[in-house]
Amino acid sequence: MRKDQVEPPQDGSGVTRADLAGVRPGPGPALFDAVLLDRDGTVIYDVPYNGDPDQVRPVPGAREALDRLRAAGLRLGIVSNQSGIARGRFSAADLARVIARVEELLGPFDTWQICTHGEPAQGTPGCRCRKPAPGLVWDAARALGTVPGRCVVVGDIGADMTAAGAAGAAGILVPTPATRTEEVAAAPAVAGDLRAAVDIILRRQRLARGTAGPDPGRTRPRCVLVARPDSAGDVLVTGPAIRAIAAGADRVVMLCGPRGRAAAELLPGVDELIEWPLPWIDPQPQPVDRAQVDRLADRLAAVAADEAVLFTSFHQSALPLALVLRMAGVRRISAISDDYPGSLLDVRHRVSLGIPEAERALSLAAAAGFPLPPDDEPVLRLRTDCLAPPPTDQALAEPGYVVVHPGSSVDARACPPELCQRIVAALTEAGHRVVVTGGPGEGELCTRVAGRSGVDLGGQTSLTGLAAIISRAGCLVVGNTGPAHLAAAVGTPVVSLFAPTVPFGQWGPYRVPAVRLGDAAAGCRHTRATTCPVPGHPCLSTVEPSNVVEAVRLLGEGAA
Repeated sequence: MRKDQVEPPQDGSGVTRADLAGVRPGPGPALFDAVLLDRDGTVIYDVPYNGDPDQVRPVPGAREALDRLRAAGLRLGIVSNQSGIARGRFSAADLARVIARVEELLGPFDTWQICTHGEPAQGTPGCRCRKPAPGLVWDAARALGTVPGRCVVVGDIGADMTAAGAAGAAGILVPTPATRTEEVAAAPAVAGDLRAAVDIILRRQRLARGTAGPDPGRTRPRCVLVARPDSAGDVLVTGPAIRAIAAGADRVVMLCGPRGRAAAELLPGVDELIEWPLPWIDPQPQPVDRAQVDRLADRLAAVAADEAVLFTSFHQSALPLALVLRMAGVRRISAISDDYPGSLLDVRHRVSLGIPEAERALSLAAAAGFPLPPDDEPVLRLRTDCLAPPPTDQALAEPGYVVVHPGSSVDARACPPELCQRIVAALTEAGHRVVVTGGPGEGELCTRVAGRSGVDLGGQTSLTGLAAIISRAGCLVVGNTGPAHLAAAVGTPVVSLFAPTVPFGQWGPYRVPAVRLGDAAAGCRHTRATTCPVPGHPCLSTVEPSNVVEAVRLLGEGAA
């Protein structure tokens, strides 16, 4: 194995010895500034309506886990619902004594954010702070001088994860016997205990930053070829990694496929595009043709790249393209590969499953010697010079409307049209202006979904035009498809009607406020199916339009 090949641990944990030993991080920016923890059931045992400091008992390993976060430079906060005050079960003074006891046992926290309100009556909007509302997360981030996107929320129930997502923070669920099965299935990440949650946080932090410093003997490459020959959403989530490479090279040439070309044109840092369908990547591939492969090798040789970085999804192989690049004379090639690469790769990077796809790509860029610069935030972005001007439609003159995008590039991830139609009607009845968008060939679908109350823009916009529309929206309602990542790139909150065919934590909207809806435990879970394998499409057909309206309200609380 070459010295710059990275092997995972053999115990299957996905956490390397370096992660656990506290290796000094590399030169890239940190993903997270702070960790926000639920109190009862997460750092101490849950005693209902506890106002007695003598009943405070930390969960096993809590002090050690929290001290590891402190040692890593992360600030800590508590975000906790304590309705016992509103119910008269204990006083504010009792709460203060319990807080003092928690800090005596577990060390100091940098902020305590407590909601003392009771649960609202049925059908009545609650306060902005009681989880699952995101107010506590926003307030904690503000108190710590950061933003929710740079925070991780660790909790034991679904309300903690919903609050995290609605604020735009990362979430890790640590289940207890009281945690419902559907909450575990819907969580973006799950850890067996608090110590394991800390392992995940520190591993993600190190993967994105890289653990190796700059190679003093390595010169700045004149040209780097990057490849992501996949769909629009895949291309968009690779954006931060491509910016990292662009910061460390004089020129970046990107190899993309026909389905991702429009998205690749929107990425900052790309100087030239090569569009080429690859039969080992495309979902409807043409037969492999030797003459076509020879032409590809000649085209790539003409780029004269000093090195190449190959981005793939976890179920794809980078090795066929690596072979073509070797034929084209590229001297240094980096890629993620579980398969033995022989001499095809110079940097063989390996990443365990479960981390967001954008961070997976960032970790490869860092392993290849291209950490994201400290002044660049690891979020999705678009080239503003490529965006279409604001739409001239009178219905879109004022920003803040809700966009409903019913189509999907994969049938198994699409919300049933009749449900989308009911969602548009429910949002309109709740007082929202609703715009329905769709790509080429989706005009009939959008007309059906818009009905009499929505503004129908189906089939009328390019990807850049769609980005302009979404950028002025208050919220986007969409499945797991390219426009969800487009919304993340322009900072628009997302109601994610997410079919669980792929993991939400890996493919959900990245670092943008989002609320996930749908049956996360449906029979299609993690099948990667492109056509729904379960009659009736239960993962999305069971979504109630009223839940979409409530999700839009929660996201609005965060924006406020």
